[in-house]
Amino acid sequence: MREHKRIVVSAVNLVEGGTLTVLLRFLESARSTLPDEWQIIALVHEPSIVQIPGVETMAFPAVKGSWLRRMWFEYWQCRALSKTLNADFWLAMHDMTPRIQARRQAVYCHNPAPFFKVTRREAFLQPKLLAFKNLYGAMYRINMHRNHAVIVQQEWLREEFQRRYGANHVIVARPVGHDADQGATLHHRLGTVFLYPALARPFKNFELIFKAARLLEQRADWHGEIRLTLGGQENRYARALAVEYADCRSVSLIGLQPAQSMKRQYAEAHCLLFPSRRETWGLPLTEGKAHGLAILAADLPYAHESVGTYNGVAFVNVDDPAELASKMLAFQDGTLVFTPHNPPTPAEPYAPNWSALVRMLTDGL
Repeated sequence: MREHKRIVVSAVNLVEGGTLTVLLRFLESARSTLPDEWQIIALVHEPSIVQIPGVETMAFPAVKGSWLRRMWFEYWQCRALSKTLNADFWLAMHDMTPRIQARRQAVYCHNPAPFFKVTRREAFLQPKLLAFKNLYGAMYRINMHRNHAVIVQQEWLREEFQRRYGANHVIVARPVGHDADQGATLHHRLGTVFLYPALARPFKNFELIFKAARLLEQRADWHGEIRLTLGGQENRYARALAVEYADCRSVSLIGLQPAQSMKRQYAEAHCLLFPSRRETWGLPLTEGKAHGLAILAADLPYAHESVGTYNGVAFVNVDDPAELASKMLAFQDGTLVFTPHNPPTPAEPYAPNWSALVRMLTDGL
């Protein structure tokens, strides 16, 4: 009889942003939730990404070099690895389901691209986006039936997996380390520092903020500062924004921030902006709540679900810069009206936090 049980978490493609945060939080919770008899092995891009006591790593730095390498890893190399690692539970953290040998396997699906329409502007600014959308739509289907569970972050995404792929056991799992609704309350009802933390992707809808800034800067009573985690040179989209909106004097391009600097940005901000057109969750919404920030979020299903119970949110049309400008000015002046927000709890199977998800996935092993 084996003395230990083993969980393998495959995450070689997660190196930045919200997906990396999801990986780290899952591993931290797995280590704190599972008994010591469980060995936890993370397959990662490089060992420095995961520095969690009690979590071992195996590095595969070449996988991100191309899609061919990624597919070779997922559909061939993982099978060979699984025969050696002999896992009790194998979790693929980045959307693709490998054909592996393990007592149980599951896939965590982050990317909402297959379920959204790509606009012409998005396709121009990010030419690979349409191919990426179609590729992901096909990859989700491969080997899906082998999973004990498909894990998504929101109810609307579960419905899409059930409708499009006929997936049966789809778990909605909140990507938070604790019940984020407990104790979350608004600290600022007025202020001048607005923050939008997002990567330079066309669907993040930075244009809405720039256009709102132009409208606000025509007013003598506007004193706000808008901080965007853009550098202006990351890709074609970032360069286009930096040129087109160079005249926006109240917008600061602060670039992508490391974790400690990002904590300082949250501490200095008064209001979180989040007008992204599509997300599987939108972690800044959770982080903004934790810091007691006012939130101006996209009036879309994902944002309503992600914000959860909160007394400091207002929603905006993602195509209406005048509405965003009006609400930003009202917040600056302390006149913005917030309506308490309390969306329904997702149906079962549902994991409200990481510990619940870990227990749900390993129960019976």
